[in-house]
Amino acid sequence: MPRHIALISLSVVCTLSGALTAAAQDLVITNARIIVGSGAVIERGSIVVRGGRIVSAAAGAPGNASGQTIDAKGMTALPGFIDAHRHIMTGNDERWFTEQSVPRMQEFLDAGYTTLMSGGGPVPGILELKRRVESGALKGPRIITSGRVDPDNFKTEELARAQVRKYAEAGIEIIKARIDPDPTPLQLSILKIVVDEGKKHKLDTMVHAVSVPAMLAALDAGAQKLVHTPHGSWLSEADARKVAAAGVETLSTAGFGLPVFGVFNKDNIPTFRDGGKWPDTILDGKGRGREAGEKAVNARTLWDAGVVYGFGTDTGYLPREGLKHELRALTLMFSAQDIIKLMGPNTAAFIEKSKDLGTLESGKLADIVLIDGDPLDLIYNLLNVKVVVKGGAVVVDKR
Repeated sequence: MPRHIALISLSVVCTLSGALTAAAQDLVITNARIIVGSGAVIERGSIVVRGGRIVSAAAGAPGNASGQTIDAKGMTALPGFIDAHRHIMTGNDERWFTEQSVPRMQEFLDAGYTTLMSGGGPVPGILELKRRVESGALKGPRIITSGRVDPDNFKTEELARAQVRKYAEAGIEIIKARIDPDPTPLQLSILKIVVDEGKKHKLDTMVHAVSVPAMLAALDAGAQKLVHTPHGSWLSEADARKVAAAGVETLSTAGFGLPVFGVFNKDNIPTFRDGGKWPDTILDGKGRGREAGEKAVNARTLWDAGVVYGFGTDTGYLPREGLKHELRALTLMFSAQDIIKLMGPNTAAFIEKSKDLGTLESGKLADIVLIDGDPLDLIYNLLNVKVVVKGGAVVVDKR
């Protein structure tokens, strides 16, 4: 890590040394519709939090309640949102931390996100961001770090192994590797090395595999996770069952091919997710945005085959808009109940945090979002975030 970033981080941590202690507060939420995330719904109940973890989520009023109390007044409580494939930050330098980190992290919290997995962001910047959030120097969602080890970047197997070792020593939590829609033999050879070296350091490898051939090649290489719903062709039920049988979790990014509106311009002009013209600039596009349909249908095929299918937007623009965009794609093929499961326990499983996140159950971290309306009636009510609790601490209150 550059020395100037380390010094800035240390000074901020020293001035805010009490932040972590303050965060571990007791809390009670009353009069809430509780969508547990496991399939259960409590129409009028209370959530009791002690030391940052959920003690109970049950019908009626809490017994022996103490600490801060929030009267939800009929709002809906859900597990904190997780985006397991998000481009969180741009740049590694002091300027981003000085000018961008505070408003960018607040945008995520305001949208209901309490956990983010980096989609292969800049290192060591993403590590520094994680340190600041964990220390209390910066208010934001918890950060899960990743480092890219794309096979195309390495001419030899040893160079690829060395990069994995470097990230393991730095504290990166997961490896991301990109292969082409029609992967080359050299890419696949290096990918197997990356996966093998990752296993030696107890690091999973998630593979950017946007096509069916790439998905199957990633399985053959031993990858533990897939980042994209495939497009470029229709996924067969047999191939979907291969993913399920391998126990490989997959993230949605189903909105990849859908046009984006109202983000990069205010003139009702459709764009791709980077602001380029839609559909001309879709990466590896096959023409007229057919990816939008293929991803949605292939997503349902994976789900019906029993794949643990989680939530990731693969976006870099405003978090609330990214959430809305991904929901547009998911609602084509999934019920509101499916989407709650997909965003909660399935995504927690993808990031290996099932013991702590994904549902509002006893023993879990108290990551809670209160929203106006019932998302089981209209999934877009997920956009009406009013209160966000992270680890028992109220980090957003817009009541």
